[in-house]
Amino acid sequence: MLPELIDLKTFRKALCQAPGPDASALKGAADRNGQLTKPPGALGRLEDLAIWYAGWRADARPQISKPQVIVFAGNHGVTAQGVSAFPPEVTTQMVMNFEHGGAAINQLAMAAGARMDVHALDLDQPTADFTKEPALSEDGLLKALRAGWNAVDPSADLLVVGEMGIGNTTPAAAIACALFGGDAADWTGRGTGVDDVGLANKTRVVSEGVAQHADAKDGLDILRCLGGREIAAMAGAIAAARILRIPVILDGFICSAAAACLADIAEGALDHAIAGHQSAEGAHGTLLQKLGKKPLLDLGLRLGEGSGGALAINILKSAVACHSGMATFAEAGVSDA
Repeated sequence: MLPELIDLKTFRKALCQAPGPDASALKGAADRNGQLTKPPGALGRLEDLAIWYAGWRADARPQISKPQVIVFAGNHGVTAQGVSAFPPEVTTQMVMNFEHGGAAINQLAMAAGARMDVHALDLDQPTADFTKEPALSEDGLLKALRAGWNAVDPSADLLVVGEMGIGNTTPAAAIACALFGGDAADWTGRGTGVDDVGLANKTRVVSEGVAQHADAKDGLDILRCLGGREIAAMAGAIAAARILRIPVILDGFICSAAAACLADIAEGALDHAIAGHQSAEGAHGTLLQKLGKKPLLDLGLRLGEGSGGALAINILKSAVACHSGMATFAEAGVSDA
């Protein structure tokens, strides 16, 4: 059960004290995997995925029947500096598209048999321009974390979180730069397709923001200073899933930046998460390496919305279906010698 998220101290404590995978289920799943009607290791990474999933669900022979996809939307004050090829109004328009079932993520969630929820977070109140002041107050950060925390269905058995927010590759790049160092140019990409002049401007904004908040204490403070409501909500949902032992499939660059803030707060905070894909946003591969996550897919996606994570649901479903549905040598009456 999730504790009530009354303050940021509660959030940090809950994440640091979150339970790990079930050791008995891990052993049972590994033992079962060794008895299935196939040569050892013949299903490659699918075998590791199934065992990993079994451990988090505390079931040596699990099933995936209730995946949840949540899309969070927020607007960013830093877009006033021209960091995106699209205006902030598009965020609201896309939320309506999600709600009417017309976006790519709607189709991908449906194809994966996933429930999809959309949460728009104060779209009429963009965050502050982080080159001048923190993007969010402590109360604002807590509210956004709580939105993600409470959006997770405790009965879900798999979670994908996605986002919609014009300009949000800029705060994601700033978060990654603040957490892992390097030059702003190392982390800043074209997002929705800015030209060379736009990219140079965007890189300047990221550099100025990171410098402005160089005294941020940890991942949560970096999230407050440089992030956005939808990014914080994704972090809140990923953390809640960790406490509930719900496995998570991470989406693209922005989702991974949100997750990285959690990894900075507590060791093992992302042990329940895998990377659904590597996006075409240039720094995503580097960020995944920093997080120690090997992507399941690399299809050149750069849409966001949770699209790459949702697409990977069926891979994990297939891994678990093979693990739990295949016969053992004994059950099939096949010799394993």
